[in-house]
Amino acid sequence: MRRLPLPGHLVETARAYAEGRATPAEPRDAATVVLLRPDPSGAAVYLLRRQTSMAFAGGMCVFPGGGVDPRDFDHAVAWAGPDPAAWAERLGTDERTARALVCAAVRETFEESGVLLAGPRDRPDAVVADTSGDDWEADRVALEARELSLTDVLDRRGLVLRSDLLGAWAGWLTPEFEPRRYRTWFFVAALPEGQLTRDVSTESSAVAWLPVAEAVGRADAGEVMLMPPTYLTCLDVARHGDPGSVLAEAGSRTVTMFTPEVVTVDGESTLSVPPGYDALLAER
Repeated sequence: MRRLPLPGHLVETARAYAEGRATPAEPRDAATVVLLRPDPSGAAVYLLRRQTSMAFAGGMCVFPGGGVDPRDFDHAVAWAGPDPAAWAERLGTDERTARALVCAAVRETFEESGVLLAGPRDRPDAVVADTSGDDWEADRVALEARELSLTDVLDRRGLVLRSDLLGAWAGWLTPEFEPRRYRTWFFVAALPEGQLTRDVSTESSAVAWLPVAEAVGRADAGEVMLMPPTYLTCLDVARHGDPGSVLAEAGSRTVTMFTPEVVTVDGESTLSVPPGYDALLAER
């Protein structure tokens, strides 16, 4: 994918927002999870191809995730691992929002892949080993339909959310000129031992595990479509090796939200990238 020139009409639209001739849409908070598993090349990532009919990023390959909703602010959710105050420091936000973002990350991962980052209440250092049965699927469907909250699912099964299975990675805010905008916190997590991903999300038309470098290569070849944050995240993850190394790197990170802007590179208008990512793109 690398840097792509922006079409003229989009450059003009961006200029209108920059000059105050248009009002940016209010962004919605969201969480996405880079789900990893070991691969001979280092690490593979789980990607979903969004339905082409979706209003946002239709046809694009994305990580599991979605917008924060009111259920995610439930303070009664059973919790193990770093507390919301610690997450607030990592994510660069307030404690209430941090709690909701972690809950959204866990909820969306379960809704869109069948993977649940949770453990037994009496053994919070353990992880649920299998979430593939019909009873689990019924809970997942009810959660996706908003008939249950994450608190409901955990409580009825005697589980706690395992926030220590997540790592903070990056933050992206959709450019001002986009009609739909999201303030998205990117997390990383390793596929728990014994659990399997399933093609279950109603928002996706296909799912796949791809070695990180292969995902980038397919995007460069035009075989898959990755949004810039997804592409750059894959590049970033690839340089850190296996899932354990990625999670170790996440342990040292705090999130600074980045908003791409229109910039001129080699005489062409394109989108800016966060500091340090130019070197990754130059290697492509």
